Amino acid sequence: MITSGIEEKTFVLNLGPQHPSTHGVLRVLLEMDGEYIASAEPVIGYGHRAHEHMAENRNYHQFLPNMGRVDYLHALAFNHGYCMAVEKLIGVTVPERAEFIRVITNELNRITSHLLWFGAYLMDLGAFTPFLYCFDDREHILDLLDRITGSRLTYCFFRFGGVPKDIDDDFISGVRTFIKRLRSRWVDYHNLVTKNVIFIHRAKGVGVFTKEQCQLYGITGPSLRGSGIPYDIRKSEPYSAYPLFDFEIPIGDNGDIYDRYIVRLREMEQSCRIIEQALNKLPNGPIMAEKVPKRLKPAAGEVYQAVETARGEFGTYIVSNGDIKPYRIKLRVPSFSNLSLMVESFKDNLVADVVAILGSIDVVIPEIDR
Repeated sequence: MITSGIEEKTFVLNLGPQHPSTHGVLRVLLEMDGEYIASAEPVIGYGHRAHEHMAENRNYHQFLPNMGRVDYLHALAFNHGYCMAVEKLIGVTVPERAEFIRVITNELNRITSHLLWFGAYLMDLGAFTPFLYCFDDREHILDLLDRITGSRLTYCFFRFGGVPKDIDDDFISGVRTFIKRLRSRWVDYHNLVTKNVIFIHRAKGVGVFTKEQCQLYGITGPSLRGSGIPYDIRKSEPYSAYPLFDFEIPIGDNGDIYDRYIVRLREMEQSCRIIEQALNKLPNGPIMAEKVPKRLKPAAGEVYQAVETARGEFGTYIVSNGDIKPYRIKLRVPSFSNLSLMVESFKDNLVADVVAILGSIDVVIPEIDR
């Protein structure tokens, strides 16, 4: 293009696929006009593992460990969604105590996910200290979950009909101690990050998602709530024991990076509220339903079950044809939709803001490359 004798050119810049700020094997093709982004195209598929195809070649029990590998940061929510879908398919009712244990461990896992995002994201922006604080707190939860699940990351704790292990007094006291500790850290987090003038300038008014864009792309989770839409599956389509607890849905005002950050910070406090209520109301009773078949062979039919993960709505759609293996399993993951909107939010921003916007969405690449 020639304008007044000056040739205007754009050039293509590769972000990834092997770059620390992409938090996985993601490649983003950036068309640059100087320091500004003219267009962007995410290139996915570098870590594709065919989870959905694997489901068609395994029985229902054999596929359960896969859930912890789809979203390894909030594996228990994926465990939960898949188990609930299968339980709905076979007509099993989970005991109340098991539902409470599922909620407690689920919310602890949600906090670990948000803490990892918090620390890693600030490191992307050049701040190292918050990472140390977040991982220090996160280790306490991992120790607690390790005691009952045997894992520290890719959990496979839930079972069809309940949970395999009960929680004891040591676990309960440990959780209460951790919640007290985490609440004492809010002041540190706010002083380090929320009130940090450098972070404020990097985050406010940058990477704005409008309500209309969120609805158009099917955005869910903190990225949606940061834009002011109070949609949370735990409230909108209540499941498990969540209807028994009182908690709020944090939302933002402007839909920018800063709002998405604040929403996740407040969500951790709401998770603490839910856990405390669940511990206070924890009922006695069995932790597994009676007469759950060891070899599942559901009648022909189809089910869909959605749950709220740390990144948004995770849906499990199962089609059974009466065999021991699912005829079809389709996983609706939040990161795929959230990543799609990122492309629009990049336009006309500086290349320096790309990492800030991408990190604020909190995508997990194995979710997308499922």
